Amino acid sequence: MDPEAFLELANEVTKLKMFPYFEAAHCAIVCMYVKEDLASGSHMFSRKHPLACWLSCMLSIFAGTILCNFLLGEPALLAFKNSNSLLLATGVWYLMFYSPLDLPYKVCKFLPVKLVLAAVKEVYRCKKVHDGVAHAAMLYPTGYLIMIIAGIVKGNGGAILKLLERLFRGVWTPSAVEFMQPSFPTKACAAASFIFVLNKKTNLISAPSSLVYFGIAIFFVYFKLSSVLLGIHDPFVPFENLFCAVFMGGIWDALGHAVPTAKGEHTPIKVDSTKNGKTESGRKKD
Repeated sequence: MDPEAFLELANEVTKLKMFPYFEAAHCAIVCMYVKEDLASGSHMFSRKHPLACWLSCMLSIFAGTILCNFLLGEPALLAFKNSNSLLLATGVWYLMFYSPLDLPYKVCKFLPVKLVLAAVKEVYRCKKVHDGVAHAAMLYPTGYLIMIIAGIVKGNGGAILKLLERLFRGVWTPSAVEFMQPSFPTKACAAASFIFVLNKKTNLISAPSSLVYFGIAIFFVYFKLSSVLLGIHDPFVPFENLFCAVFMGGIWDALGHAVPTAKGEHTPIKVDSTKNGKTESGRKKD
């Protein structure tokens, strides 16, 4: 592709309006996750506890903005200041849980539709990460770690608040803490936030900001589609294993377990058989 045409395409991607199509795809994917998390009890739960169902979905949909605002010292309820976005999210929630024959859910689960929704949601995720980093940079110009954290929670706040979202539905799962076993979206948001910070605050990346944004969006979309189609869920795992083996004590722990075992194999152990407190030599003397 011609570099100028590629740069123009990147500029157009950065100017995309997220409302309503990208936000609708995000809402649909999130409501699907909540419905699947409820499993076979989703139908009964949505009928018996509609308020809890709505609250859990709204918390998941706006989790990134809620948590980012809270961490940056702003009102968490500012996430709901846009009535159009709230109405859109409520409409998608209603269609996903209360439509006859679960038709919208089945359509969204259809593989071609699911791929389109997943790709659109990842573009939306890239936008959220970029906005989180940019917002934190305005408040804390030298707080690089704050910018990265803001990008992470803005891009994947739903996973971080999963514990609270399930609690709204009366389910307590303390093992669902995202930081114990970070998912790939959390790691990808961390990497994207780091790159955005480097692009904004240093001269290490000489490419235009629009190209950096476009590259990260392609990264998100590519690995999401790879996860759905090829089952590649976390490409960071091999690098994490190598890092932990070298820098987190993995090699030394393995050597520590291996050395006593080797000694135990080559050192004979003499054990005198006893009976009624006497050794064999003692019985011979008697």
